[in-house]
Amino acid sequence: MTPRSWAIWGAGATVLAVVASCNANSLVAAPVAALSTVPALAEAAAVPPTRTVNQLTVVGEFTQGGWALGRAPLGATGVALDGVPVPLASDGSFFVAFDRDAGASALLSATMAGVQSQAKNLSISPRAWNIEHIAAGPRPGALPSAEYARRRAGETAQINAARLVNAKSDGWRQRFVWPVKGRISGRFGSQRIYRGTPGAYHSGLDIATGTSGTPFVAPADGVVILAAASPFTLEGRLLMIDHGMGLNSAFLHCSGVDVKVGDVVRQGQVIGRIGATGRATGPHLHWSIKWNKARLDPLLFAGPMG
Repeated sequence: MTPRSWAIWGAGATVLAVVASCNANSLVAAPVAALSTVPALAEAAAVPPTRTVNQLTVVGEFTQGGWALGRAPLGATGVALDGVPVPLASDGSFFVAFDRDAGASALLSATMAGVQSQAKNLSISPRAWNIEHIAAGPRPGALPSAEYARRRAGETAQINAARLVNAKSDGWRQRFVWPVKGRISGRFGSQRIYRGTPGAYHSGLDIATGTSGTPFVAPADGVVILAAASPFTLEGRLLMIDHGMGLNSAFLHCSGVDVKVGDVVRQGQVIGRIGATGRATGPHLHWSIKWNKARLDPLLFAGPMG
């Protein structure tokens, strides 16, 4: 599989074909069978744009925390998700994703010759998150300290600045690989509710290997946009990789970082070492993925751990 190939990410992937009418004034969304039962659709996603003149094709995981890869019809001047413009690659390809708390539908639209053609809503399936109801309030150690509050503003500013870099990379086209293999000790989306007050949900996936210093690799091609020289209060040694098109990965609690800001990294390249820096109870890798402001589930990118 090459970095530019269109991949079917996970056995649960589905395809949605959005076909424009001859006058391009409307788009009709029609769900099709799962890709695992229609393997030819994988090849259809990779054909040149001239083979899909009147068709907008979307492939992916249409669920909360999920993603989709698509290709705009030939002649389209723009694509938008819920009215927000989505960048188009030179071949008309694009990437979109759905937040952990996304609603039941999302509107995908394309602009043809200055006229916006609207598709039917994309159905986004809900997830059954692991929610714990706690009869007590948060532990004292879970509350922000004065030192945390003093340092946090500067750390947040660095993270926000990194996410604005918008580096050029085709990593978003790839099927992601696991940065490291181990026991999954924390799942994306899980949340505790303390006496009726929701705490922050878990924004990533925790992978425990039992020891600090275990190397981990880039799950996809990208550009380093943040490599903390010293531990942040919460994230510890933080490493962030931009995969292009607004998609980025963050790796928390590192004991060491093997790359620097601006480095181009390739899928499978060692980029850091697992640790327990920052707010962590033991050595593990916290891997989180965001697309713009949407928080996504890494499990839906890498699939089952083999």
